Amino acid sequence: MKVFPMALLVAALAASSAQAARPALDEQALATAATLRDQAKGGTGAYEIVASLTTEIGPRMAGTPAFDRAIEWAQAKFKALGYDRVYLEPVTFPQWQRRHESGSVLSPHPQPLALTALGGSVGTGGQALEAEVVEFANLAALSAAPAGSLDGKIAYISNRMQRARDGSGYGPAVAARRSGASEAAKKGALALLIRSIGTDSDRLPHTGMMQYADGVAKIPAAALSNPDADLVSAMLHGGQPVRVRLDLDVGWTGANITGYNVIGEIRGREKPSEVVVIGGHLDSWDLGTGAIDDGAGIAITMAAGAMIGKLERAPRRTIRVIAFCNEEQGLYGGKAYAEAHKAELDLQQIGAESDFGAGRIYAFRANVAPEARAVVEQIGEVLAPLGIANDKLEGGPGPDIGAFAAMGMPWADLAQDGTNYFDLHHTANDTLDKIEPAAMDQQAAAYAVLAYLAAESRVDFGPAPVTTEK
Repeated sequence: MKVFPMALLVAALAASSAQAARPALDEQALATAATLRDQAKGGTGAYEIVASLTTEIGPRMAGTPAFDRAIEWAQAKFKALGYDRVYLEPVTFPQWQRRHESGSVLSPHPQPLALTALGGSVGTGGQALEAEVVEFANLAALSAAPAGSLDGKIAYISNRMQRARDGSGYGPAVAARRSGASEAAKKGALALLIRSIGTDSDRLPHTGMMQYADGVAKIPAAALSNPDADLVSAMLHGGQPVRVRLDLDVGWTGANITGYNVIGEIRGREKPSEVVVIGGHLDSWDLGTGAIDDGAGIAITMAAGAMIGKLERAPRRTIRVIAFCNEEQGLYGGKAYAEAHKAELDLQQIGAESDFGAGRIYAFRANVAPEARAVVEQIGEVLAPLGIANDKLEGGPGPDIGAFAAMGMPWADLAQDGTNYFDLHHTANDTLDKIEPAAMDQQAAAYAVLAYLAAESRVDFGPAPVTTEK
């Protein structure tokens, strides 16, 4: 047995104790994060990225040639931004197409209607459909209608979405879009119309996915712009029957398409196999140019990763930025990523997604293991000068992060101000002019701080309490 002099033994024990007491985030890490944060004042390049995407690609609905070009654009942009590794992971999904849509009031007062087919809807069968409209205040009222009471008619749900900074008005209203067609079909309806799920008063309808229940007839479904919904309601309240004409040439093609999650990585210096995931979804709907949904999220997270990549010393863990494939039509990219990496759950340190427009971040929340709460508090302190409160509310993972969160992946929520988000959501009005460059810089800086400090932390963030996908 080797005998150590007492002085050496004391020194060794002191060193061991100091190592055990080393903070999860040391002063150097916090200082570096503050430097990243302060880039919000001088520009992060985030606005230039979303300008590039919306100008060079524009609308990019999954399954279209434009989406294929968006995948190529994302690969090139990651490389131009200096990412260490850029690669693709395949995602398979069915193809839905919008070819032609129109609608009008035939009587009692003939007028054209501004409407759009809901994503996933069937068409009107190659010819126009004409029928009388019956109004319901909400989905519950439609569900309560007697069976057969809508035979040969069009159901119309007129509930209006309420505005809120956190988007909390969306959930109660969107049920009409998701489930209304099948409820209407159960009552004998030929088609469904809904008031757009949006908070604006523009004559621009909002699209979005709907779902058919198994074993129920599939009927066409479309959304009226809010002013046109008011128009139809006014006619109905006038006491005369309202007859409408719908012509929707839309539907599933029967083809399965292979797209890709596009991934860029800043490689970690000590634990490269452990990853901090940030990102947004690359696809958009086809009516606007997908600036706020979700070009902004792509740009914010791409810029954040690039900021970290320019540091003289890489963080301990890898930063993985994902441009998710086909979120809009069923979270296909997020689900594919979770499935492909489910055996690596312990390597997914934490995930955060930007998919709520381009409004400034006002709150920071996280779902992590109890031993990581102190790190979350430190991250919150660095974020505070950006006007971001560590408010400790419930929050939730982004939609594409949700599939992995359901398996126990830790997540963070940088809550964006969505007061005006649903004025533009899924409409032709979702265009670049709605984005404020300084707001993009605030968000990119916040994501850079979060991702860098999470990657630099000496404490693991999981396993986290399982979050059920919403």
